[in-house]
Order: sequence, then C-alpha cells, then structure tokens
Amino acid sequence: MLQKLTDSLSTHKWLWYTILGALALVFSAWGAYGIVNLNFGSSASDAAVVDGHAITLQQASNAWLRAQPQIARIYGTNLSASQRKKLQGEVLEGLIRDTLMSLRTQRLGYRVTQGELIAAIRQVPQFQVNGKYSAQAAEDVLAESGISLPQFETEISSQLRRNQLIEGIRSSDFLTPVQIERAQTLQSQQRKVQYVLFPAKRYASPAPIAPAAIEAYYKAHRAEYMLAESVDLRYGQLTLAQLESRQHVSPAALQAQYQKEIAHFVVPQQREASDIVITFGKDPKAALSKAEHILQLARSGRNFAALAKTYSQDPGSAANGGNLGWMSRTGYDKTFTSALFSIAKVGGITGPVKTRFGYHIIRLDGVRPRHTRPFASVKSQLASQLRHRLAVHRFGDIEDSLQNDLENPGVSLAGLAKRFGLTTGTVPLFLRGPGAPPLGAAPAVQNLVFGSTALAPGSFGGPIILDNDRMVIVKVLARHGPQLKPLAEVKSSIIATLRTQRTNQAALAAAEAARREVLAGKSLQSVAQSLRLKSAPATFIGRDDPSVPAEVGQLAFAAPKPAGRPVYEAKALGDGGAVLLAVTAVRTAAHVNPLLSRTLVQQLLSANADGDVVAYMTQMRDTAKVRTNPHAFQ
Repeated sequence: MLQKLTDSLSTHKWLWYTILGALALVFSAWGAYGIVNLNFGSSASDAAVVDGHAITLQQASNAWLRAQPQIARIYGTNLSASQRKKLQGEVLEGLIRDTLMSLRTQRLGYRVTQGELIAAIRQVPQFQVNGKYSAQAAEDVLAESGISLPQFETEISSQLRRNQLIEGIRSSDFLTPVQIERAQTLQSQQRKVQYVLFPAKRYASPAPIAPAAIEAYYKAHRAEYMLAESVDLRYGQLTLAQLESRQHVSPAALQAQYQKEIAHFVVPQQREASDIVITFGKDPKAALSKAEHILQLARSGRNFAALAKTYSQDPGSAANGGNLGWMSRTGYDKTFTSALFSIAKVGGITGPVKTRFGYHIIRLDGVRPRHTRPFASVKSQLASQLRHRLAVHRFGDIEDSLQNDLENPGVSLAGLAKRFGLTTGTVPLFLRGPGAPPLGAAPAVQNLVFGSTALAPGSFGGPIILDNDRMVIVKVLARHGPQLKPLAEVKSSIIATLRTQRTNQAALAAAEAARREVLAGKSLQSVAQSLRLKSAPATFIGRDDPSVPAEVGQLAFAAPKPAGRPVYEAKALGDGGAVLLAVTAVRTAAHVNPLLSRTLVQQLLSANADGDVVAYMTQMRDTAKVRTNPHAFQ
C-alpha cells in the first residue's frame, strides 16, 4: 500500500491531466476523460483493452480523480456504493471512447500542422503570464509535472485530431428547405390566449391541519423519514498537506538536491521561427515551384509576415505572420527543426524544406543559447518537492506505527493524536451509504464499521487511506439500527407540505369550477369578475413571449389547436395556484425575425449534429473489441 501511495503522490501526473483539460478540446457527447495509451498488449495493470490497445489502471485512476470536482457538484461528496460504481463505469467508458477516437483518427489520416499545434499550446492557461504565452512558464509547469515536451505535444496533437473528426461529423449536417420552412412556421406560430390566474394565497386557509392527516401522511411516507443504520464515531485524521507543512528542508539539502538534479535544469538552445507553408495539393511540382517563388520574394527583402499572411496555407500560423514562437530541436518535425537549427544567423531564411505537411520557407527570428537554470530560480520548486518527498515517507512510517499501536491494549485516541499530530473529531451519525462529513461516504470506513467483521463499540479500526492523501483511524462509540425519525422531528415539515397541497388543490378546484361555467356559456371575463379575479385581455402571443408568465405560455402552446371553438384548460401551476386558460385562435406571424430564424436553424443543426456524433461514437463502440477489468478502480 505504501509503495502504491508513494508512486501516486510523487509523480504529480494530475497536473498533466489538468493542463490538457484546459484546452477544452472535448467531445460534445461524452467529454475527454483522459490520455489514451496506444501501446499494444495487455496485462494485470490494464483497466481495459480496446482493439488491442491498453488503458492502464493508472490512467483510469487519474481520470477518476480528475472527475471528482464535477461529481461533487452534481451528486455531493457522499456517494453510495452503487453510485460510485456507476460513475466509475462512466469514466472508464469515456477513456474507452477516447481511445477509439484516437485510433480512428490515426487510421483515417487526420493530421495537425505545426502551426495548429503551437497555437493550441499557447492557449494553455498554465503556460501564460499576464494573459500571454510564456515559454519559461510552460517549461516550469512541464518540469514540475515530470512531463517531457515531446510527450505533451503528442497528446495535444491527439486531442486536436479527435476534435477534427468530431467537427467534421458536426459540419456535415444540413437541413432541407422543407425542414427549415416547417421549423420556421412552428417557431413563428402565435396563439390568441386569454387567462385568469388563481393565486395560491387567495385560497390559503388558516384552519389547522388535522392530527389524523398528519399521522396518515407520516405513515404513507415512512421511507422518506427513515434513518439508515449508523454508528457514532470518534476519529483521528492526518493529511499529507499537514505533514508537508511540518517538514524542514535545510539550505544545504537544497543545494545538494540541486547538484543531484542539475541535468534536469539544463535548457537546450531554443530558436524562434516564422514559417510559410505551401501544401502539396493535387500537384506537388506546382507547390514546389510556388514555394521557390516565395523564397525568392522573401530573400529579396519583401516583408516576411506579409508574405505569410498572403501565401501560407497553415491556418495555425498564417494569421500571425507565420510566427511559430520558440522551439527546441525535439518535439517537432525533425526535417523542419534540422533546417531551422542549420540557419547561421538571425534573419536568415532557408527553404523550400519538404515535410509531410508541405514545403516550408523558414526564417530564424531569434536564438536563446543553451543554459542551466540558476539555483535561485528553482529553489522554491526544489523545496516543495523535497518537503513532499519527506512527507510521503513520513506518511508511510506513521501508517505502520499506527497499525502497530492500535493492537496494544489501553491505547487512547488522545495519546495517538498527541504523538502523531492527528486532528480529532466526532461524527455523531455516520450512516450506512452516505456516511457523514468530514469523512464523506468513505467506502473503506463503511466496510470497517458495517462490514461482516464490523467493529464493536469501544473498538478502534484503521489506519485507512482516503483520497490518497488522508489517513484516518476510527473508534466506534455506539451503534444504531435503521430507525424512523420521530414524528415530532418532522411534524412541522409535514404540516407545511399539507398546507401547500390543500391550498393548491383549492386553487385548482376553483379554476375547474370556473371552466365548467365557461363551457356552460358564460364569458371568461364575467366569470373572473364574479370571482373578483383579473382576466388578462385576449391577445396573440409567440413562443417564449415575455408578456405572459412563462408557465402560462408553455400551457398555451401545449394545448390542442382550437377547431372552430375555443379550447379551455384548467391547470395547476408549478409554483403554486392555478390558471384557467383559453386558446381561441392560431396564426403564423406576418413577419419572421431573420435573426431568430437563423438562430433556430443553428439550434436544429446543432441538435442534429449532436445526435450524429452520439450515433457515430455509439456505432464505433458497438463494433470495437473491448475487454474491461471489473477491479479497475479498486
């Protein structure tokens, strides 16, 4: 366990996934859950094997960790075992679909130009300082993450290719003129409505709720008021962050570590380049001739940026005057970088250079010589790494010591807390399933206190590792079986619910009685006057018309079309009260707002495109050979 914990905490791979997520190159249907591994083979360390390509347990674990903030926002932190299993399955499915998309783009020959790759890298927020791309910031972030530039660029390219495929599917959608006309006709439909609101407060009764009604509701909704099996706990907790804050790193240790890792702080020579790309097209000879002509223009003194904007066929760099920014020898097309690094002086131009992207005219714009980052610039980074490393080892030592100490008779939580610096607290009702703050659902704690060998009252259990960076020990103080909340505890909420129900039923009954009068021949206005309610004048309204309450507008367009006689509807309203609605006529607006029309077409196209993407990915998943590991997240 300790080795696994050390590995997962010391690599900082989570930062690598965070950076990729910032690109927002995600699938509209499922989202990009993580980096895929296109290495062949399978082993016990695989979470899944997709058409012969492995998704490792580490990748699945990282994807699950990265999904936690969104899961917490939607479901809260207290997941049941079934919820957790279901969500983990969805995360693994996302990785599987990611892998399939990457494989598909490779087979279909999707490509990413250097300009597009560089533009994507420059957009990563972690690589920016004051809103602008910083090569030094990028270098620092990647170094801290333990990710090489070539590895980073490979994954960015993979994501860009997947995005190209998705956008290709989406952009292939179209609507026929008949479909557009029909949609516009429906969208521009207007209905003539008149309505009377029956406000809830008008029908609220001060009469008390009968005790028998309260008792009946309580019995009918017992499941809503049941408390699951629970235990009262005392706990001691230690986090990795707490341990890191207690570690002292001497200046001598920092200097020694700097010398030990100095090779990692060597920054190779970098060169800033501008590029004009002429793609091969259908006639490579014509492309070469065009590139040679542009080269002559560039060498004759013509403005290189202007030439790039006019001639370059690289969408990622042409708009920037061909500028590609700073780059090293690695991570880019070798033919390209060999040509760039062979230019003797700044301002020099070479070409045409042939790569798989086309013919390049390359200009050298700047040179940063090879250098070693000074100790002062990496001191804080080294200190953080050393404190983290020391804390991880200390974390493991404390885990072993606690394991031994908990076996000693007479051990006390107060004594352990003092010895190891644990934070202590009490959880009065730790429920089976949802658990309770601050431990959360904590499946490992659940198993300890509710499992087949559950702790007896007065017994200690642990240590347990939670979230990879939190260690807890627990003591069971008392046990409680499933129990119904006492009526006195929930009585006030039942009374409020019954009052609301009674009020809304009275309002709806009044609306239905008024509808019967209208159907008998009275006018809606006269019925409203007799009830001392206001009747809105009959008027034509459109969909989402702000001149009427939103729910009234929705009811008007959900009602049947009037066929020679008005349609009358009495309906309860979601926020309380009721409405009596008359729909007397239907027409199409004389003038269609062109802006709304274009918006409607775009919405329909987008909906169709989303459906196409889902269908494409579903078909791809259904026809793939996939083997999953049922223990991928254990």
